Amino acid sequence: MKKSTRYSIQISDRLLHFKQPAGTSRGVYTTRHSYYLTLTSDDSPGIAGIGECATLPDLSCDAIPEYEQILEQICRMVELMGEIPYDMLRPYPSILFGLETAFAQFRANGSPAFFDTPFSRGEEGIPINGLVWMGSYEEMYERLEAKLKAGFHCVKLKIGAIDFEREIDLIRHIRENFTKEQIELRVDANGAFTPDNAMQRLEALARYDIHSIEQPIRQHQWEDMARLCKDSPVPIALDEELIGVNVRSMKKALLETIQPQYIVLKPSLHGGMSGSTEWIELARRHGIGSWITSALESNVGLNAIAQFCAKTYGPCVTMPQGLGTGQLFTDNEPVLSFPTATLIDCLRIRQDRLWFQ
Repeated sequence: MKKSTRYSIQISDRLLHFKQPAGTSRGVYTTRHSYYLTLTSDDSPGIAGIGECATLPDLSCDAIPEYEQILEQICRMVELMGEIPYDMLRPYPSILFGLETAFAQFRANGSPAFFDTPFSRGEEGIPINGLVWMGSYEEMYERLEAKLKAGFHCVKLKIGAIDFEREIDLIRHIRENFTKEQIELRVDANGAFTPDNAMQRLEALARYDIHSIEQPIRQHQWEDMARLCKDSPVPIALDEELIGVNVRSMKKALLETIQPQYIVLKPSLHGGMSGSTEWIELARRHGIGSWITSALESNVGLNAIAQFCAKTYGPCVTMPQGLGTGQLFTDNEPVLSFPTATLIDCLRIRQDRLWFQ
């Protein structure tokens, strides 16, 4: 009988600080608390895998007071089992994602190039959207101009924090200077609309050739969301709606009931790499498109998401993904104690593409 590998997992944590407050309709984030898992084995000295586990308060389904204790218990369980108990971890997507990342890097002999793809070989970059965070009109206008000057061909605006007419002014500004062929426009309402005003606002947005809108109304309103997806002149993408829907049968029921045009997957929120893969496969069966985005991870998590994205949609990823948020922090590089681990400092944004080098 083959001897099973015995692993050791060390947990460290760090408080990351945003360069600028990250505003959403749920509130403003100024810091991000991330836990880092360092996976090693006596059977493979000198090799380590690093994973990031982090929740978003008031958003993640596993953002719970006892998170640190549960993370510790799960890591000790994985050490004893020698593998990830996937079904058991469905309620804890951020922990599952961190473990998947650590194992993927470990199996790649400690390399941050987890999977053999054109992206991990540095042969092609992943197209990404330029993200314009919520803020005052002046702040959003300035951020928008910076993204356009940087060469982005897909821009995503977070809306719902200021007066809607002012947000329409920003969108009008783009369309007065760029056609939809030149600049693809996405908006993310983060559930800021109501079932009563959503259709009127969707019709207003439709005048400006919007590619899609993420989560126009808050989640858990399936009947209202299904109606909007059926009648909206702007394609709708579900994001927060997917959070906490971790069982395959419920995922299937949600997609069949609401029938969105797209779903947006964040592995740390939507089931790790395995759970996101399940979402994508179910969506494809129903003719629903998808793309992958990060959820304010440091470059450890961002690299894992980019590697997963390249494997899932590549080679030749064509749809812009949401993989640029690692640059939001002043202290992006985590302090990790394992000296021979390959730290994640290999992502570069050139114009509107994310490159691995």
